[in-house]
Amino acid sequence: MQFFNFFPNHILNILEKYSQNVEDNLEEIRFRIGQPIILKYSRKDIVLEYKTTSSDLLEILEKICENSIYSYQNQICSGYITIRGGHRVGVTGSVVIQNEKIVNINNISSLNFRIARQVLGSSNELLKNIIDFNNNTVYNTLIVSPPGAGKTTILRDAIRQISNGIGNFTGKTIGLLDERSEISAMYRGIPQNDIGIRTDVMENISKSIGMKMLIRSMSPQVICADEIGSIEDIEAIKYIVCSGVKGIFTAHGNNFKELQLNPVLKQLLDLYIFERIVFLDSNKRGNLYEIYELHNNAYNMLK
Repeated sequence: MQFFNFFPNHILNILEKYSQNVEDNLEEIRFRIGQPIILKYSRKDIVLEYKTTSSDLLEILEKICENSIYSYQNQICSGYITIRGGHRVGVTGSVVIQNEKIVNINNISSLNFRIARQVLGSSNELLKNIIDFNNNTVYNTLIVSPPGAGKTTILRDAIRQISNGIGNFTGKTIGLLDERSEISAMYRGIPQNDIGIRTDVMENISKSIGMKMLIRSMSPQVICADEIGSIEDIEAIKYIVCSGVKGIFTAHGNNFKELQLNPVLKQLLDLYIFERIVFLDSNKRGNLYEIYELHNNAYNMLK
């Protein structure tokens, strides 16, 4: 893996013992000062005997930042650094706040390498339910699941396929509001993930501001964003729908009742903005669990 180049040689030598399976379904590599390195797989963790030192973390961070930690200060303050290949390195430590803004993270205590993987075709079943093939458009859609159920992975693949086009369905110009660069995995202005040929990305900006900027500057037919939930997000979604732009978004939740109890998302439900609401199976990553269709100002379960 590309990011192995960031590790000190003595840690690479340790990882060689696991060379046969270190890349197989590997999701995370966690370094915590004074604690064992942990390799997290989809179904198990491997705890190594070696304990991370502060020198290890500093050397890794310096390599990630190309020996200029200051130039990566903004990313560090956001809690992560995106590296080539779309992988993300989470950073924790002592947070320094000035004027209610994070200006630095000192005394780095842990690093979490999150391995980026695209699952091409993971949105096939979803697209059957959120594309209006008769009218060559998409339905305003909300994809809902608890953390870790695969909603970001499915959204990423849906963006790719809607952008490229599918059979008789013409590809759409998509405005992707990628606030934390989790979908496109931008690295120096270049998406590391395949997000389609008609997708324009706005990153490192709040969803509420970015959505309006995309409409004004890029004339999207569809706007997509991950993990909506603030009052500002809701107002922006109202704005884009009133502008004639379709939207596909994700949110945290387990079921329809929880959405109704969410005081922010309930506003969108009451306005019947979403034409499809899709719940993912929390027990089987990426599987559709329930689908609701808007009909005559009521949500009816399709599945």
